[in-house]
Amino acid sequence: MAGTTETTTGFGWVMTAPGEPMERRSTAVVRPGPGEALVRVAGCGVCHTDLGFLYDGVKPRAALPLVLGHEISGEVVAAGPGHEHLVGRPVIVPAVTPCGECAVCRAGHGTLCAAQCMPGNDVPGGFASHVTVPARGLCLVDELGASLGEVLERCGCTLAELAVVADAVTTPFQALTRARVARGDLVVVVGLGGVGGFAAQIAHALGATTVGFEVRKERLELLEQHGLDVGLDPSGCDPRSLRESVRSVAAAHDLPATRWKIFECSGSAAGQELAWSLLGPGAYLSIVGYTREKVALRLSNLMAFDAKAVGNWGCLPELYPAALKLVVDGDVSLARFVQTFPMDEIQNVMEDLRDHRTLRRPVLVP
Repeated sequence: MAGTTETTTGFGWVMTAPGEPMERRSTAVVRPGPGEALVRVAGCGVCHTDLGFLYDGVKPRAALPLVLGHEISGEVVAAGPGHEHLVGRPVIVPAVTPCGECAVCRAGHGTLCAAQCMPGNDVPGGFASHVTVPARGLCLVDELGASLGEVLERCGCTLAELAVVADAVTTPFQALTRARVARGDLVVVVGLGGVGGFAAQIAHALGATTVGFEVRKERLELLEQHGLDVGLDPSGCDPRSLRESVRSVAAAHDLPATRWKIFECSGSAAGQELAWSLLGPGAYLSIVGYTREKVALRLSNLMAFDAKAVGNWGCLPELYPAALKLVVDGDVSLARFVQTFPMDEIQNVMEDLRDHRTLRRPVLVP
């Protein structure tokens, strides 16, 4: 994404090689070109995808050195021709923006777009003072109220904290929207971390009865205050007993033992195996988390149960306003599930998240 005229100097935290500490480097902030917007970063969430790039051997599509970070909120400070109306607006940057012009996009399948742009993967990302992103698809925060101040007051958080909407909230929102989750559904969420915790909250907001599996007691207790009907620790339990536990929840809520909607959000082999073991008649399984590990599955279960298994990649930009509205209206709580840190603490934050020493979604503030 090349701009034209250099305007000032910013900074970015750069990944130079897998496993190596990131480096703070000065960067040229350039005027955005056609179709682009320059965003002054308010906050950038830290995602397990970032950990995958830095520690687990997952290769970003752009060459190193590269600024990571795809969960971005901020203010547009410049925009290319035709997008000047965005300047001065507070925005959430979609974690993945399709091109909107190719045949795949025109057919309504933007998540499959070969020209999609993901900050911190395809182009420099949000662990920086500024980021240049596609102007199309930006989610305008102040459109949900008379002013940015009103929006932030209603949701009880800062613009920096809203960065997690860019992935941790919108990704499960798309997954649950695709599954048509509604009142009368039994939803099972495996893994109640950043994405899974918001998946449970969204399911509750959509009227579903929600069961969550999580090994950390603190997360279970916190989510039970925010819409999780039943929280279960799967540690030491066999799949049959866990399936019976969910069946008991369904019976207690007068729900059928069929057509469960299961969302695997742990991004672990154990979580994927657990989610698969819960398949039953008419079940719908959505794989939301990511792991490089392999698992052994009996695919014939899909046939035998007349069940469905799907994947979910990010969230289409057009779904962002509805997801943000859940936060602004108080149906999904953010403040108790995120924690802000100065961006200069990025290395410690990444290591704490990698080593499971944090329960909240970290947001880095320049």
